[in-house]
Amino acid sequence: MKNPSPANGVISYPESSRLDDHLFRVSLKAVILNEDSHVLVVKETGRDWWDIPGGGSNHGETVPEALARELYEEVSLEGNFEYEVILVEDPIHLATHNLYQMRITFVVVPESFTFKPGEDGDEVCFVNPQDFKDSELITERRIYEYCQVATRRA
Repeated sequence: MKNPSPANGVISYPESSRLDDHLFRVSLKAVILNEDSHVLVVKETGRDWWDIPGGGSNHGETVPEALARELYEEVSLEGNFEYEVILVEDPIHLATHNLYQMRITFVVVPESFTFKPGEDGDEVCFVNPQDFKDSELITERRIYEYCQVATRRA
């Protein structure tokens, strides 16, 4: 294949038939535990299940920039925080978006524990992680699993 050449300043690439030609997304998720070891959860706009806050990093963002943006958008976190990686999951293929996603989960310790729904969140609260252990939803069961990893590392 010839190298792509710009036409009017835009480089276009031909469609590929390779099965592994997909976009790759890095998702950053935050486990935030309060003094009672309850976890901060959010119902994102338009969803009816709980999840820990976080989402995809944008091109060129650093980890702290992406975490700060996602935490502000979902749970209105303002101010500084500390973070530590607790889990890096193998990429999975998301057929609905035709991309691979790798999730990195962090324990995040914010300076302030004042939270409210952000522009991308409908509800926010602290919940005992045990409440999600037997949920019918895998997303909610993961909350329990992530908290188990977080507390083992503490």
